[in-house]
Amino acid sequence: MTRVKLTKLEMQILEGFWRLGPSSVREILETIPAKRKPAYTTIQTVVYRLERKQALRCVKRISNAKIFEAAITPAEAQRAFVDELLSMFGGRVQALMSHLIESGSLTMKDIKEAEEVLRKANKKEPSR
Repeated sequence: MTRVKLTKLEMQILEGFWRLGPSSVREILETIPAKRKPAYTTIQTVVYRLERKQALRCVKRISNAKIFEAAITPAEAQRAFVDELLSMFGGRVQALMSHLIESGSLTMKDIKEAEEVLRKANKKEPSR
C-alpha cells in the first residue's frame, strides 16, 4: 500500500467507514456531527477523491447509489499521517520528540511504552 496524504475531512470520512463498514455517501454524511456538517455533494466529492487515492473502494451498487468500504486500515492512515508530520520536522525524530517533551504532551508512561515497542522491534531484526 502506498502512503496516502489525507486531509482532516478525509480522515473524518474514513473514520465513518471504519465504524460502519460498507456504507453509502448518505450514511457517512449522517456520522458527521450537525455542527459544521458539509453538504452532501462535498462528502460525495471527498468520497470519490478517497476512491481515486485508493483509500476507499466501491463494493456494490444499489440503483444509483454506490456502496464503499475502507481500503486502508486505521493503522495505515496513522502511519501516513505520522510520516507527513515527521517530514515537517525535516524527518528528524529528535526535533519532534523535543517538541512533545517541551509541550508536556509526552509522559513517562509514553516513553516506557515506546521503549517496549523499540525492544520488540530490535528483537525482530535479523542478526548482522
